[in-house]
Amino acid sequence: MKAIYPGSFDPITLGHLDIIERGCRLFEQVIVAVLRNPHKTPLFSV
Repeated sequence: MKAIYPGSFDPITLGHLDIIERGCRLFEQVIVAVLRNPHKTPLFSV
């Protein structure tokens, strides 16, 4: 089974990494989808 974790991750935090690590233990594949959020002031460029 696959899981998708979408977000802007700007910046990525330890909380994000924790959710990804937990997901990897529960699912065969975790897809982290990095999205652009036009309502946020980004720290990093896309």
